[in-house]
This record gives sequence, structure tokens and C-alpha cells, in this order.
Amino acid sequence: MRMLKRASALILKRGITTYQRRLCKNDCHFRVHPSVSQALAENKPVVALESTIITHGMPYPHNLSTAKEVEAIVRAEGATPATVGIIEGEVHVGLSSEELDHLARCKSSLKVSRRDLPYAVSKGLSGGTTVSATMIAAHRARIPVFVTGGIGGVHRDGENSLDISADLTELGRTPIAVVSAGVKSILDIGRTLEFLETQGVCVATYGALKSFPAFFSPQSGFTSPYQVSNPEEAAELIASALSLGLQSGVLLAVPIPDEHAAVGQEIEEAIQAAVTEASAKGITGRDVTPSILQKVNDLTKGKSLQANIALIHNNAKVGSQIACALSKQMNEGKLKGSTRRHGKSDIFGQTNPGSVCQSFGGVGRNIADSLSRLGRRPLFISATGADSHSDAVFNYCKHMDTSGVARLEEQSTATYCVVIAESGEMSLGLGDMDIHEQITEQYVSQFEKQLSSATLVCLDGNIPTSTINYVCSIASKHNINVWYEPTDPEKACKPFLSDSWKSLSYSSPNLAELCTMNKTLGLPTPEVLPSSFEEVLSVAVALSRPLLEHLHCLVVTLGANGLLVCGEHDAASVNLQPRKQKRRRRLCALHYPALTVTAEETMNVSGAGDSLAGALMVGILQHQETDSCVRMGLLAARLSLASPHPIAPTLTLDSVDPNKAAEHWPKPSFMWID
Repeated sequence: MRMLKRASALILKRGITTYQRRLCKNDCHFRVHPSVSQALAENKPVVALESTIITHGMPYPHNLSTAKEVEAIVRAEGATPATVGIIEGEVHVGLSSEELDHLARCKSSLKVSRRDLPYAVSKGLSGGTTVSATMIAAHRARIPVFVTGGIGGVHRDGENSLDISADLTELGRTPIAVVSAGVKSILDIGRTLEFLETQGVCVATYGALKSFPAFFSPQSGFTSPYQVSNPEEAAELIASALSLGLQSGVLLAVPIPDEHAAVGQEIEEAIQAAVTEASAKGITGRDVTPSILQKVNDLTKGKSLQANIALIHNNAKVGSQIACALSKQMNEGKLKGSTRRHGKSDIFGQTNPGSVCQSFGGVGRNIADSLSRLGRRPLFISATGADSHSDAVFNYCKHMDTSGVARLEEQSTATYCVVIAESGEMSLGLGDMDIHEQITEQYVSQFEKQLSSATLVCLDGNIPTSTINYVCSIASKHNINVWYEPTDPEKACKPFLSDSWKSLSYSSPNLAELCTMNKTLGLPTPEVLPSSFEEVLSVAVALSRPLLEHLHCLVVTLGANGLLVCGEHDAASVNLQPRKQKRRRRLCALHYPALTVTAEETMNVSGAGDSLAGALMVGILQHQETDSCVRMGLLAARLSLASPHPIAPTLTLDSVDPNKAAEHWPKPSFMWID
């Protein structure tokens, strides 16, 4: 459903009380740029980039221009760049132009590796992230591909000094694909490859040969264990590594372009001279690499800097192509296993560390909660057990009219326990929903007086089919408007198993639920749901048309593609107001684009659909114009996403007033329905 470009699963799973929270203790130091959040939410390719090349790798202004050029190359290849850096103690995944300029000019920037992250954050410092720190941030943001110049390695004489870059151990513990020009040639490449093997890192050269590149030179005298020829092969390798859950990275070594490799020998001679000088001056540790690179640049009169820039540009191009190929494979479902769930796996048979939280949900309860907070006083009819869970539910729902909720002995309150993986996806779900069968026709019939005099009755798909049929018969007899929330594709069929559906006035299905409704009526439906926006819109309109022979209005939720409102034409809009009698009418549809919500703003994806439906109902009952009703729904859904509760406690009429919201509201697209 989601009106908010966070995840289409948002309202596709609205029938289940799932719960996801971004815990401050883990994520409060990370900031993801909105462009990166949106790309990730829409499953588009993103490429992580390091920032020590900005703070320590090149002099100003070459560092800034190179950073911007690299980001431009990534965009030109169809991916979103996510340069990682530390700004005043916060880890930023994706930098604005101002933040790039800040790092490029800053004279006191730290060189931040895994070891240095806690100190930089605790002191509120700024710095450039090395390969290891960038991998940590990229993995936290769930970005699988990271492009750099060259990785660190085992330093010369490392067998005595034990000077080994944290990049290597990070590759052994973090499942990220690193695209680089191999290992910097100032290092001991042979021992570096041996160390990577010990760490379990899959190493492959990109191109026609297995020769392992040495940064400025396409050949180091060593070979990679493996070789991939093109972006598709590289993407398949990455996907396989991630799906296996090995928790180690992949190193893709990209040789420097041939036209810049000619100066390799000259640069190598300069490197030997620079290494000798650094050793004589007693330069050690993290100061070695910048010192040598600066000396090499001086000795080669800038040729090494140009070669450095060229190889970084090439890496960015190749890495972006690989990221795009990987994204395409993921979206087409070609991967043999889940490539997104590459956090820690759940291990059955033992205790797994995690965070536990409780929320109160359920489609019917959520909608009643939403209506109550928006100034209505709906009667909530349901059933719970006479147990501690029901005590908690009634205590939380004191602001609602729960006089229609039965508390049944020897029954269990409906509960749903879900395990959410680090990726944010459901790993395991256990539901005890049997009590829904106790919401019988006989029980509901005691509220017939209230039902027959209601302005609007809302049903969800969790209750028995016989109860739905009973309520629809009451609605038909007394000309009452009924809103049906399908809950999920399996339950969407219930009113359509008989003529009960002809008594419905409103329904808010997603595209899969809309297909189920049509299929239940014996109408043709697509075998595979479309993916392109134009096809999604076309199919949604086509599937809505037959249902509008009896339903007054359909609100079709389209995930990141927004919302489609279909119904009776009225003054270049759709008439949402309750009808008093059925009549022939001209049909049309309005498409409303999705609002944007960033990943870091999202705490809970279980109640946004119900929030949207509840606020829509309130707008309709207030006789608001169609645009205002929909915008109220969109604002309510966004509040839900940003709250740890399915229905935000901060939900009020003022909070969903479109006139008080700082939003640019684009005009909806209009189309006729033949």
C-alpha cells in the first residue's frame, strides 16, 4: 500500500500485527541521505564510496573534484552514489555537496577505520572513512556493493611488524562486495593474498585474465583464485556469496585501464624510492600510505595522481555496472536464495540475541483506534481471551469504545510473534488467530440495532465468512454503507464467495487482493502482477471496473506507486461521499503519487495502511473533498511509519490537516474508466 516510498510491503502485510523498530542504541549515530534511502526502499542500485580519498588521498581541490566526478559516474551508470563520511560524530551514508566540500577542506579530519569509529563518534569529530569503516556503514545501510581505489594489505616486512590493514579483517567479517584496483603496490601483495585466503575472502579479477592488479599496474606478478568477465558474472558471484550467509566479503580486483597503465613502470620505480625514504625517516602506521603517495606524485610530476584518478573513475564505472546487474537480478527474482538477508542468521535450537518489543495491532483494532483519535466514536466489535494479553489490550485501548469486545474464557487473545532479521525482513512468524472464529453471526447479531443505524460499517477479512455475509445482509436491508478491508490476498475473497460483495460500498485492496476478488468472481486476471508503473495503473483500472458495477468506490493501494481512487465521476474528481441509492454513473479514476519517507524515519511498517483507511473514512464522514480525504490518509500513514505503534499516539485531526502540513501536493492524474 504504502503511500510513503519506503516499502511496498507496507500495506501488503497490513492484516498481520508485525512490528519493526529502528533502535536508537544501534542506529542513532547513522544518518542515511534521503536519496540513498529512497533508492534502497525502491530496490534500486546503490554504490557505497569511501571518503579517505577525500580527506587523506589527494590534495585540495583535486580531492573534491574527483569525489564529485566519481559520484557523477555512478549516477551516469544508473546507480545512486552513497559516499560515507563522519560529520561531527555522525556516520553519514550519502553526503550532500556541502558535506563533501566540508570534508575536502577540513584540515583536522581523522582517518577513521573500525578501531577509530567509537572515538570519532564519542568526540563529535569529522573524518574520512577507510575501506573497513565504509564497509561497516554500507552493511548497516544494506548496500551490497562498495567501490574504492585500492584496499590496504600486509605492509612490507609485515611478517615482523605485524602491520596488517584492518581492511583485510573487515573483508573477512562483513558481507560486502568491494570493487578496487587490487592492492596498493606499496604493500606486500603476496602475503596480502595469503591473508585474504585465511580470512575466507573470495577474490576474483574482473576482466579476461586472472592477473591480480597492483593499483597502478594491471599486473602484480600474482594471480587471483578466480576471474569474472562482465557485470552479470560479478553480480552472480556476489549474490551467491550473500545468499550463502558466509558473513565474509568479496574482493573484485579491476585492472587500471590500458591507456593509463603505460606509466606503471615509472610509477613503480618512484614507489620504490618513496618506500626507501619513508623507512629512512621512520614513518610508520597510518602515515605511511599518504606520505608515500605524496612523494610518488612529486617524483612522477603528477602522473601518479592522474593515474590514481583514472583508476578510481574506472572502478566507479565497473562497480556501478555490477551494482545495476545485481539489482536487476534481485528484482527479477533470479537469485537462488535471499540476497538481502545477509545479516546474522537465526540459529534454531539456541538462544539468539535480539530486541523484544510489544505493540497492539490487528486491522479492525487499528482502524477503530485511528477513528477514535480523529474525533469519531466507533463501536469496536471483536473478541479476546480472558487472559493477560487481553488485560494489556483493554488497558491500552481506554480511549476507544470496546464495549463490543467479548472476553471469552478458555480462549487465547489473538497474538502474532514475528522475528525480524537484520535486513528488516520477516525471518519467522507464529500466529495464534483462532479466536477470530468466535466473532460469529450469533454474537454480532446482538449489535444489530447499532449496525442498522450506522453511517458506515467497516469489516476486515479476519472474521468468518458467515459473519461477513450477515453484516452485508443487514447493510443491504437498511441501505448502510460498508467498507471492506481485505487484510491479505487469501482473505480478500470472503465477501465475493456469494452475492454479499454487492452490498459493499467501499474497499481498499492492494493489487494482489484486487486480483483475488476478480478471480473469485470468475473474471480474468493476470498470471503475474505487472512491475512497470504504466502497467500497474492499467491493470488496477481494468480490475476495478467490474467491481464498480456494485461498489461505490475502490481505493487501490499501489505501494511505492501511490494510490488509485476509482468511482463515480463528479466535477473532474471521484465522488467519495456515501451514496443513498444505487444509480447508473460515469466512472473515472484518480492517481495520487506516494509521499516520501526516509529509512531513518521509519520505525514501524505494520499500521500505515490502517491509518490511511481510518483517516480516509474520517474525511468522508466530514464531507471533505476527495483530495482532502486522500491527503488526510497519506499524512496519517506517514505518522504511523514514524511511530513505534501501528497507530501513532500523536494522531490528531490537526496532524492530518492538509492545510497545516508542509507538503507540496501535486495534482492527481485523472483518467476515465470505460
